[in-house]
Amino acid sequence: MDTVAVTLNGSPAVGPAGISILELAREQGIQIPTLCFHSELSLAGACRLCVVEVSGSRTLVASCHTPIASNMVIQTHSPRVLKARTILVELLLASHSGNCWSCDKANICELRQIAADLGVGLPRFHSRKRHYALEEAGPYLVRDLNKCVQCRRCVRACREIKGAGLLSMAYRGFYCKLVAGADGPLEAEICRDCGECVAVCPVGALTRTEERFVRNKETPLVVTGG
Repeated sequence: MDTVAVTLNGSPAVGPAGISILELAREQGIQIPTLCFHSELSLAGACRLCVVEVSGSRTLVASCHTPIASNMVIQTHSPRVLKARTILVELLLASHSGNCWSCDKANICELRQIAADLGVGLPRFHSRKRHYALEEAGPYLVRDLNKCVQCRRCVRACREIKGAGLLSMAYRGFYCKLVAGADGPLEAEICRDCGECVAVCPVGALTRTEERFVRNKETPLVVTGG
């Protein structure tokens, strides 16, 4: 197998030809945050949180779909990269519902964890928020689009793992949202014993009805003070 030598955060690193910067970084124990990437799904490049700095490149590049190249010099946590990631997370939080205290994901929410790692608290930006009614009437799934970060993991999981293709993104700009079928209720019979979309959702936008308000015993909600 052909290998490629690069410089990663000032240290030499070698990886198989064709591997992405994100994959190489993870092999080297370097964690690059991402919301849309999932090892079992195709690439989307939607969240842009995985951007890194590559010498010679005018802009930051998405590490999830940028393959390593010979003699590439990569910085995964440079000041420029961290500033970009921080702004992206603040923008996500500014348009997010923000009801973390009542969210099923609580301390296992990936967005919340990334924000904590970057030291992001209350966002500096004010954004027009989307307001969707909580869809809890369906027999199998509860959907809260106010928490959706449009990572498209659920769309790909439904299509690539389940083979159903029930979910998709519809509309444009501010009105872009996750839809089921022709933008109807999420209550298809195929969802009864599935849950693939729930398993890959990084936030609390999708929950199985019977698991609602049931927290993971291994990661309990931590309450401090009082």
